[in-house]
Amino acid sequence: MNDWQTISDRVEIEALRGEFTDAGMMRDWDRLAALFTPDGVWRIPAAGVEHLGRTDIRAGVERMRGFWEYFVQTVHPGTIQLAGDAATGRAYVAEFGRLRDGSSHLNYALYHDRYRRTADGWRFAERSYEIRYYDATPLTGAAPDAAGLLDIPTPASDQPA
Repeated sequence: MNDWQTISDRVEIEALRGEFTDAGMMRDWDRLAALFTPDGVWRIPAAGVEHLGRTDIRAGVERMRGFWEYFVQTVHPGTIQLAGDAATGRAYVAEFGRLRDGSSHLNYALYHDRYRRTADGWRFAERSYEIRYYDATPLTGAAPDAAGLLDIPTPASDQPA
């Protein structure tokens, strides 16, 4: 990798993957959908989910996230193979949360991605989610209360004098 365009493309694609996770965590459904090409596809085969196009992706993610009491996703760098204005890659994901029905969910997975360069920058042409490990053991933690506060004890050394 010795030319600036290759470096730039890789940085932009990695930023795209980070934007996806951030938009999901911040519940910014419009931004998340805009990260796909107009004809983009988002699949979660294990859950029988397939959303085609930005409108369907936006509605689908909002509907799916409505089932969660809380949800946390982290993404880790994977591979990127460039081919002009197209690319493929993988991103590694860890997720956990609790659904509103009280069930818990922890998984390690990867996204198989196809990217396309557009006038607005790199976008997902396709994201397909493959779960590699799943655990439904009840989570013992909790989400912040409605006021957004956690009752976390503060060590005495952190108290003002």
